[in-house]
Amino acid sequence: MASASWPPQLKDWVAKCLGQMTDSNRKEAQDELRQVIADAFAAHTLWTTDWNGVQLESLLPKPAPTLKRKINDTAPVSKKAKKSSLKQITAGTASLDLNDQAALNRRAERFQREHEIERQKSRNSSLKANVHNNHLFNNSSWNASRSASPFGNSDEPEADPNVIDWDRFTIVGTSREIFKDYLRLTDAPKPETIRPYAVLQETLVQLKKRWREKCSYDWICNQFKSLRQDLTVQRIKNDFTVQVYEIHARMALESNDMVEYNSCQATLKTLYELGIPGKVEEFTGYRILMLLHGRNRSELNLYVGQLTPRQKADPAVRHALDVQRSLSMGNYHALFLLYLNAPNMGAYIMDHFIPRERVKALMVITKAYRTISLSFIQNELGFDDLDSTIKFLEEHKGAHFTNPTSSNSQKIVECKSAAIFLGQVYEEKYRKVGIRGAV
Repeated sequence: MASASWPPQLKDWVAKCLGQMTDSNRKEAQDELRQVIADAFAAHTLWTTDWNGVQLESLLPKPAPTLKRKINDTAPVSKKAKKSSLKQITAGTASLDLNDQAALNRRAERFQREHEIERQKSRNSSLKANVHNNHLFNNSSWNASRSASPFGNSDEPEADPNVIDWDRFTIVGTSREIFKDYLRLTDAPKPETIRPYAVLQETLVQLKKRWREKCSYDWICNQFKSLRQDLTVQRIKNDFTVQVYEIHARMALESNDMVEYNSCQATLKTLYELGIPGKVEEFTGYRILMLLHGRNRSELNLYVGQLTPRQKADPAVRHALDVQRSLSMGNYHALFLLYLNAPNMGAYIMDHFIPRERVKALMVITKAYRTISLSFIQNELGFDDLDSTIKFLEEHKGAHFTNPTSSNSQKIVECKSAAIFLGQVYEEKYRKVGIRGAV
């Protein structure tokens, strides 16, 4: 009975059984394996047996030993009888690989060796993941005192060379310069070019003093970017960092620099989420107004939905929410009252979308009236004076008067003609929103 003549299902079953054998059950399982195949050969059922459903008794889990001795009803078959039966079946044929004890042992050892290799790979992967997570956790926030311990810790595992050691790139500056021009880093920062924490605090004091003295915004902005860079490379994240970004953001708003404002606002959002205290409500109001400027309704609804009752009660946040409500309801009368009474620096952000809303309000007014006085438009839409009102109408092709030669205080707007051009200008100028530096 050569193994080459076995059905494929039998060969697979034999391989499966060999893989399940251990040192403790190998001898018993091999004897049972030979007996089962011999019985099937004698009964001419090698090709008709469903080998996937055959289970060797010797490979089943052993029951817990008991003190009582098992009594077998049937007399055990002697080894001599088994050997005699096998000799009768295999007489005159080539010996099978199964009869080769050394081959079976080698095959089983190979299964065991492959299993050990897989277990070792799994342990190595787990160790590497733990080392990586420890690096990320230990380097997630800046530690002000970074003096190393004089004693080594031999119990710590060796660092994974594939994981970036951020501590190696964190430096403490030694420069004593108060002011320093901003330069984009192209290589690793050097301590002698970076100002330490104490010097940076003095730098902020001097920059605020220069700003009050009406210093050039371009120079101030350059110095603030350099200050922010020195904080970043030293991984300083505390209330002073928040203060720096808040002051720079306000200066950027006042100077109409929306690129730097949005950059500061994005960083402040991250710092606030870390739990670092600051003017959270003030900048929450600014963020709502910026989302209204960009008409980003989905993000606005998500952001407002996350506000707490305490935040909503703050005057700055409540004002921004009132602006949102007036815009959604088309209540331009309430909108421009809120514009004239905006807290903090909210009016600087509203300046960016108030012209758009003025045109929309004029489109409503000119459809509702035949004529309207120029002074009414000035008061209703929050203009500073009649001259600025006329200038706005001229820029948006709405300066159509029934009495163009009269004084400004007497001028009357002819609504039908103005409405046609206002609608065209709105489509051309305000249908799409472009926000510089938006993140």
